[in-house]
Amino acid sequence: MLTMAPVASWPQAAPPSSLGVQSPAQQPVPAQPVPQQIEPAPPPPAVREENPGLINEMGKLFEKSLAILPKMKSPGETIDDLNARAKDAGESLSNMAKPSLMVTGRAACVVATNGAPDCKAGADRLCQSKGYKEGKSLDTDAAEKCSPKVFLPGRKREPGDCKTENYVIRALCQ
Repeated sequence: MLTMAPVASWPQAAPPSSLGVQSPAQQPVPAQPVPQQIEPAPPPPAVREENPGLINEMGKLFEKSLAILPKMKSPGETIDDLNARAKDAGESLSNMAKPSLMVTGRAACVVATNGAPDCKAGADRLCQSKGYKEGKSLDTDAAEKCSPKVFLPGRKREPGDCKTENYVIRALCQ
């Protein structure tokens, strides 16, 4: 229907001189913009969703166990500890290397307040009798000392008739 009606129409293109359009040879070349590099934004931190599975529960267990366990020492602290132990061991060896002598004899051990024999005093007495300052007991002996009544014929032994005495017979003196 539109094709049949004679209607005035406008031209589709205007002549080049009427619109101020220049020919392609006369047109200035526009400057091309420099493309800018846009860095992509970092992705947002991933939100860890709670997953109630076996692996998740084991992960929680390991995290909790790290808080319970003692912290590990740095290598420097470990070396310092080893040096301190070596120093203590060296002092022990030097104490053992001091001139000492084993002596024999017989010195009575005193009875301590709890009833046990205290042979340190006996070892000291034995070493002092040999010209040393102090000593440590190496070997002891025990003997039973009884009242003469025990040896009477026909008499029964009663509690308290005999007592045990301890003696230091060898000591290491310094």
